[in-house]
Amino acid sequence: MPRRKQARRVTMRDIRSILRLTFDQGLSVRAVSDRLNLSKTTVATYLLRAREAGLACWPLPAGSDDDSVLGRALFQRAGRPPRDSCQPDWAYVAAEMKRKGVTLTLLWQEYRSAHPEGYGYTWFCGQFNRFQKRTSASFRNRHEAGAVMQTDYAGHTIPVTDPSTGEVHTAQIFVAVLGATSFTFAWASLTQKLPDWIEAQRRALAFFGGVPRAIVCDNLKAGVIKPLWFEPTVNPTFEAMAEHYDTTVLPTRPRKPRDKGKVEGAVLIVERWILARLRNPLTGRRCKHRREGALLLD
Repeated sequence: MPRRKQARRVTMRDIRSILRLTFDQGLSVRAVSDRLNLSKTTVATYLLRAREAGLACWPLPAGSDDDSVLGRALFQRAGRPPRDSCQPDWAYVAAEMKRKGVTLTLLWQEYRSAHPEGYGYTWFCGQFNRFQKRTSASFRNRHEAGAVMQTDYAGHTIPVTDPSTGEVHTAQIFVAVLGATSFTFAWASLTQKLPDWIEAQRRALAFFGGVPRAIVCDNLKAGVIKPLWFEPTVNPTFEAMAEHYDTTVLPTRPRKPRDKGKVEGAVLIVERWILARLRNPLTGRRCKHRREGALLLD
């Protein structure tokens, strides 16, 4: 295994060359780094120490020609250069991130414009992620057996052909899952209207062979008229079905997918394991031997 190359030790001659090339010839940090074969960080560090010691000039003042005198002037302070340790206002950063078009890069640039010696971009992003984890706590819901059945429609659809008319319909995929076991049921319907919604609920309960204490559903227009968190208005037909099965309907909050996390995961599984395999629709009753067309309705 090859040995790691050792970094070249910076001598007082190198430091004098840095000061001469910078303050006499006016070269940039990058140009000095290339000329002396030193890293840009090393060059910038010695220039900062020279400015702190009042030696930002060339030729050096009288009495600074001796290496020991120059070394004591440059190395009065031990360690790395001081850094602006002012912490950003993370609550302000989180609020700005919700605005359209705002990115962490933009907010970091604004932070560095106010604090030129502040922290770098990697540290800024890492600290902001830690702040979000502390302030955006989530509750792990542990479901009891028979407690809830979560229902929703998948976002993807599949084309289905009516064999009698040849008309192609778009099938909506209904998904239901039990909270405790993640036992999943999927059924395709032509629409998401109230009759298909009720039929899908009935088929799911028949498939599971029982009725849970509550049905947690999305705020579908066919099921929920007013999606209020404390007093939602459920469709009368859907409510009558719940009374018939002696269960309760619990609509989720708008734009809160974690309220029905089980069915969200089940929808993802259905889309990957079923709908993805049917992405190329089939035609005719010989659907197993054809790659194009549409599925048949029974």
